[in-house]
Amino acid sequence: MVQILLIDDDRTIRMLLERTLKRSGYDVICASKGEEGLNKARELQPALIICDWVMPGISGLEVCRQVKSIPELATTFFVLLTSLGSVEDRVNGLDAGADDFLCKPIEMNELIARVRAGLRLHQLSQDLKEQKQLLETELAEAADYVSSILPEPVTDEFVKIESRFIPSSQLGGDGFDYFWLDEYHLVVYLLDVSGHGLRAALPSISVINLLRSRGLNRVDYYRPSEVLRGLNEAFQMSDRNDKYFTIWYGVYNRQTQVLLYSSAGHPPAILLTKNVDNILTVNYLKTPGFPIGMFPDTTYINAELSLNCLSRLYIFSDGIYEIEKADGTVLGLPDFIGILKDYQQENQGNLEKLLLSLSSHHQKAQFDDDLSIIQIDFSAS
Repeated sequence: MVQILLIDDDRTIRMLLERTLKRSGYDVICASKGEEGLNKARELQPALIICDWVMPGISGLEVCRQVKSIPELATTFFVLLTSLGSVEDRVNGLDAGADDFLCKPIEMNELIARVRAGLRLHQLSQDLKEQKQLLETELAEAADYVSSILPEPVTDEFVKIESRFIPSSQLGGDGFDYFWLDEYHLVVYLLDVSGHGLRAALPSISVINLLRSRGLNRVDYYRPSEVLRGLNEAFQMSDRNDKYFTIWYGVYNRQTQVLLYSSAGHPPAILLTKNVDNILTVNYLKTPGFPIGMFPDTTYINAELSLNCLSRLYIFSDGIYEIEKADGTVLGLPDFIGILKDYQQENQGNLEKLLLSLSSHHQKAQFDDDLSIIQIDFSAS
């Protein structure tokens, strides 16, 4: 039975409305004061509340405002009883969260009609809430799966690799991997599929599985530009597939200490290097090239760089620096690199401290986009 909470300090009106509603088959709970009504609303979470506007103590307007601020009561349909007929009064009621109004003296047929309409809207809101919760559960499960296939940290005599993947509430298309092609060559890449949701996450998973299995045809996996060419052929956009992705792909030779890399529309990887005088230099590692899938027959090129034992490489998605700060502005790549430099100067190796620093700028419970980052410390050969 649908539960309705009736709040009115006038005993006569309260009894009249209660009797009318019960005759229509509703379970009616009554309260004579605003504070009592609030307590019962929190306890019972009724489908609909009918509340008098003018009451001693807490007014109906304040009851409405507080009810609508409680997440569990957000979908409860709220009807204000009022003898106030001005437009300004109704605007104040709507601003407080009221869903409907009933003017005194109350016409009982109108009361029942408005209650029925309000309950239909409440049920619709409940259905939408359940669908939203189901979708959020599915997205959380998808994010857990993406996390489960990402690589574990690496610590050996040649490299130390840490990585983090923090999915947004919508789940995006971030993905990355690193593994040894042989005992001398390390592959590392990070990609970001356009858009959000499962339609972005699924291509990312496909790329990871394809590269792990070396399933691209006619591709030399030691040549990053060849890998990007193969991916561009395999993941072309079409009328049924509007997804493209950016990627940074590198191969590190531990014997020669040379990093060969290529990128397709991706943010630059950042190499931080300290010289013998402890002076930090910043290298932006990026090559020209359109995102994967955007245009057929795109040419990708390789670039190479010699590394030393004091180098640290960062590869990341744009979600890590396109975060909104407390003042409404976006952090941006230059400020993010400044954070990286401070982090490097403190000789920090724990990515959690870097992410905590970013969170202090963001000041929200969740990031607006997926956030992925790989940190690689190179050792001497």
